[in-house]
Amino acid sequence: MPSLTGMTAKQTSDSPRVPRWRTWLGVAPKSTPQPAPEGAPLSPRDAALHARRRLIAQVADFLIDHELEVLPFTLSIAYDCITGGSPRLAQLIHERTEKGLPITLRWLEDAQAVQPRDATAEAMATLVGELEGNLSDIGRTMDGARDATGTYSVALEGHVADLQSQSPDADLVGRLTALTRRMLDHTRTVASELTASAVRIGTLQVRLDEARRLANQDHLTGLPNRRAFDELFDREMREATLGGETLCVAFCDIDNFKRINDTHGHPAGDRIIRYVAETLGRIADARCHVTRHGGEEFAVLLRGASLNEAWARLDAAREEIAQKRLINRANDTPFGRITFSGGIADALAARTRSAALKAADDALYAAKQAGRNRVVIAGQAPEPLRKVA
Repeated sequence: MPSLTGMTAKQTSDSPRVPRWRTWLGVAPKSTPQPAPEGAPLSPRDAALHARRRLIAQVADFLIDHELEVLPFTLSIAYDCITGGSPRLAQLIHERTEKGLPITLRWLEDAQAVQPRDATAEAMATLVGELEGNLSDIGRTMDGARDATGTYSVALEGHVADLQSQSPDADLVGRLTALTRRMLDHTRTVASELTASAVRIGTLQVRLDEARRLANQDHLTGLPNRRAFDELFDREMREATLGGETLCVAFCDIDNFKRINDTHGHPAGDRIIRYVAETLGRIADARCHVTRHGGEEFAVLLRGASLNEAWARLDAAREEIAQKRLINRANDTPFGRITFSGGIADALAARTRSAALKAADDALYAAKQAGRNRVVIAGQAPEPLRKVA
């Protein structure tokens, strides 16, 4: 069973240790949760302070795990990796630590220099900031309401004591009436502020959900993209491990795709990618996820299926595509036979996440080398080679 651990430069593959900062990203086993403190729940203000302290601790763990100096640059890197502002850089760091290589300041500068600007991540960070601001407003409103309630309660208790000790006079009744009126006015104000904050948070939540959906969707095919695949892979590995299920990972690559683009043009190539995506997408369900990994390559996760069952599902899609004869309607020119090659591996048989992906990628390469238009299981010789042997 693989472990999604990282290693610092001082660690070896024989004694892996999960860096503490990785546990905050949900890709490594977390420590045993501590029991909740006794007493009343945290107020919104205290909860916000607790969240900030927790974030600071996560950033500190990141720097300590990788023996990095406390600099504005390293603090920014740690913050982006912890909060999800730079998921690709976080993945690169994870893959490097798995190999036992150090995360140095120079390496971080080089890795950061080649990172594409992630507008979606920036937009999500802005939305999260707005949500935090609205939650802070609600916290201040609740704190004010609690303080006012305490003040009014003390005053009311005093007046009740007066009522019990003497017959109420007009002056006491007047004071009670005025106090009650102030309480009602303040209650209306608090209710109005809470309602307005709830509306703002609801609007921001809708925008956040939409930004998250767009961030995880490939614009050409509508399939989940590589970012979504990374999240799905981590989640499916946890689910399969906890449920004692199998998990297969596969890569599929359209054969001779460059020739399609060179002959028919990139718009036609995009239509072929969409056609293959639609065909592969039909095998997807709650336990089978088809994603566009990039270019003409697709990645597939199949939980609860054996290698042979997963192979059969992928091979059926391959055969369906290979049997079609497609025409470029823009100029009525035949595309010729469209095929793809695939490589599939047992994700839980590998020691690490990267090893599982490499096994599937190696199987895909073997399928290409064996003549394309086939799906190869990792560790097994392609069909033509088995016949020769």
